[in-house]
Amino acid sequence: MSDSGHVAAVREREAWKVHVAERPLPALLDQVKEMAVAELHERLSEEGFAEIRPGHGCVFRFIEPDGSRLTDIADRAGLTKQAVGEVVSDLEALGHVERRSCPDDGRAKIIHLTDSGREAVAAAERIFADIERRWAEDVGERRMASLRATLTALAER
Repeated sequence: MSDSGHVAAVREREAWKVHVAERPLPALLDQVKEMAVAELHERLSEEGFAEIRPGHGCVFRFIEPDGSRLTDIADRAGLTKQAVGEVVSDLEALGHVERRSCPDDGRAKIIHLTDSGREAVAAAERIFADIERRWAEDVGERRMASLRATLTALAER
């Protein structure tokens, strides 16, 4: 993260300290997510992926390594087929995904990551791992492991 980005993140955390005790857990989770996503996109930009926006995550997060149907990505993302279709079209224009005919059904299309798309996913995974490593340094490995286990259990309910 650049120095200016780090300073902005610190200021944002400081601004919320007054209200943290009063805020509901979903609001805190959302704030932490927003901080992580902001850092992700700042660092993706530094690594040459400035065109990738937070809205592209609905495809990058839910596409299978061997490709996925648009309807499957939309179902996993909890979005409409039309909304995800727009994101796929944008990512296709940017060169990060491509549509190929389904071998089992010539009418259907499978969305695949291109080499550039795979590089972007790898960069995002590396950046998120670094963010989590820093968080573990800040709050401790045990607390991070407990947080991950707790959030995983809640997400699987």
